[in-house]
Amino acid sequence: MSRVAKNPITLPRGVEVELQAQCFKVKGAKGSLDHDIHKLVEVKLDSNTLTFTPRNQSAQADALAGTTRAIINNLVQGVTQGFEKKLILVGVGYRAQVQGSTLNLNLGFSHPLNFNIPVGITIESPIQTEIVIKGIDKQKVGQVAAKIRSYRPPEPYKGKGIKYSNEVIIMKEAKKK
Repeated sequence: MSRVAKNPITLPRGVEVELQAQCFKVKGAKGSLDHDIHKLVEVKLDSNTLTFTPRNQSAQADALAGTTRAIINNLVQGVTQGFEKKLILVGVGYRAQVQGSTLNLNLGFSHPLNFNIPVGITIESPIQTEIVIKGIDKQKVGQVAAKIRSYRPPEPYKGKGIKYSNEVIIMKEAKKK
C-alpha cells in the first residue's frame, strides 16, 4: 500500500465531514469543498479519523489511494487555514493594483493587462510590486498564481519579471567581449 495512504487524517475541531457513496464533502470555518472519490479507493470515517485503502491489489488502486488522501488532506487544510501564494514583480515600472474584481498589471508592455479574479479567490496588493493570492482550494490558488506569472516569467539575464516569493532565479552571465 502507498506510504501516503497509510497515514490517517485527523480532523481538527470545527470541521464537518460528509461521506456519501463516492462523494466527499468537508465544511469548515472558511467555507466548504467537495471531491468525487475514485471507485478504486475506499474511505472510512471513524470518529475523528479518515483512513484510505485501495479496494483491490492493483498498482493503480494503490496510487489512487495515496492521491486521494493527499487531495482530501488539502481540502481539510483549506477549509480550516486556507492557502496563500505570494508573487513579486521585479522590474522598472512593473506594478500591480486591484480594482474591484480585476487585477491591473503594468508589465512593460505597450498596454496594461487586466486579469479577472475568479470566484473563490481573493487577491491583494499590499504594495505595488507584490501580489498575494488567497483561497481555500489549493489547486485553484496555484493555478491563478501560475496564470499571473505566465504573463511575464522571470528572465535569466536581468531577473526581471513576475516570480514567486520563495523562487530563486539563477542568473546567467552576460556575453563577454
